Amino acid sequence: MSYSGDLYGTDAGLELTTKGDLHGHSASANVRVPVGTNNYVLTADSTNANGIVWLDASAIKHANAMEVACSDESTAITVGTAKCTFRLPFGMELNAGEAGFRASLTGAGSTSGDTTIDCNQNGSTILTTKCTINYSDLTSVGATVPVVIGTTTLTDNAEITIDVDGITGGADETGLKIQLIGTLT
Repeated sequence: MSYSGDLYGTDAGLELTTKGDLHGHSASANVRVPVGTNNYVLTADSTNANGIVWLDASAIKHANAMEVACSDESTAITVGTAKCTFRLPFGMELNAGEAGFRASLTGAGSTSGDTTIDCNQNGSTILTTKCTINYSDLTSVGATVPVVIGTTTLTDNAEITIDVDGITGGADETGLKIQLIGTLT
């Protein structure tokens, strides 16, 4: 038996609703995911390469990232508050540590010291230990002192400001960007 019509998943996400039983049969079909609060993941059935397995993804978290440029690419950054201000277009639960907040540079600082970045939500820092980029590095990933996020819940329409609290002795870092990484709420 071959089925070539549209297949629809049920809201429970655990069974497949069709005009016929597809178990053990090939199916070349367009799959439609219902619109709603549930998201679904589709994979091939291990016993039937053409079959479809629906998983209720309410327990599956999807990582989302938002990257924001906080300076231009060629002008050396300077110390100061609110170097970048924006509003979140959605609520977000950040991952822990550098998996949830990162910073990067286009041009690294050339002498000793760290570039230190703070992130504020509605005027209050979200970082218990501020984000650092060691001199001669382009990323905060793997920094000597890793970032610690104290407030992981970011709210929809919150005002986010990025502060530069420290720069390297060369004061020649350029192209600051930050990343917020987590799941949408």
